[in-house]
Amino acid sequence: MKLNHIASALFFACTFASGAALAANTLRFGLEAQYPPFESKSSTGELQGLDIDVGNAVCAAAKMQCKWVETSFDGLIPALQGRKFDAINSAMNATEQRHQAIDFTTVVYRVPTQLIAKKGNGLEPTATSLKGKSVGVLQSSIQETFAKAHWENEGVKVVPYQDQNQVYADLKFGRLDGTLVLAPAGQSGFLSKPDGEGFAFVGAPVRDDKILGSGIAYGVRKGDDALKASAQRGDREGQGGRDHRQVREEVSGEYRYLGEVRSRGRCGSARVSPPHRQFVLPLLSRAGSSGTGRIAEI
Repeated sequence: MKLNHIASALFFACTFASGAALAANTLRFGLEAQYPPFESKSSTGELQGLDIDVGNAVCAAAKMQCKWVETSFDGLIPALQGRKFDAINSAMNATEQRHQAIDFTTVVYRVPTQLIAKKGNGLEPTATSLKGKSVGVLQSSIQETFAKAHWENEGVKVVPYQDQNQVYADLKFGRLDGTLVLAPAGQSGFLSKPDGEGFAFVGAPVRDDKILGSGIAYGVRKGDDALKASAQRGDREGQGGRDHRQVREEVSGEYRYLGEVRSRGRCGSARVSPPHRQFVLPLLSRAGSSGTGRIAEI
């Protein structure tokens, strides 16, 4: 599999990095490394995933050093506000609620949220279907917010966890009826593994733009005007160039489109060799024989 030149699609992120007042030429990203294929750890303890690759490419193109600061997902915003790092790079959706606490850069990519449950049990991602059932969610995630807003008052038991892997374990052993997750994370972290046998995405992706947000972006502190201005300047300066860049993954001689990354000009020529190997979702559209085609979400 190959995924190259992601950095060239992230010009705004490079201007974001170069415009910030950063110590010792280092860009510190905060993340929770328990959410493959976005961020996780290999068997040797090394960070891996899409966000890691993109972040490292941005640092390389900006001639800066990346430093990764790990914390729990629900602690990312407080840690950013406490200046433990410079930006959140952890598959965080830019939502209305989060905008009250922090600012976000331009959206990098969009990902659907879906329900995972046992195959053939007839469950759908609706309050009516899930009434009396237990659904596990990652604590402080948009999935938790969505499930509580749309389902909890209708008799669905919404169970928050600090660790998504524990959600998968409880789902496997029947302590949960389903879990609501970002689709690529559910595919890579559960469905593509032996523990996920007999489970599947059920129903269509859930929708609520107010809760689920406009897409995944870097979170930055309010008041970091130089950083925010540089990101916005990069966005404006790139308006005359390509609007989107297709990100493709080669699988068995064919290309399946993983989504669109907003392209605002070029920023260096860093190449990315992602260590994640399960990022292609069966539910996603596949490019035709002509190699053309596009989807709006990863």
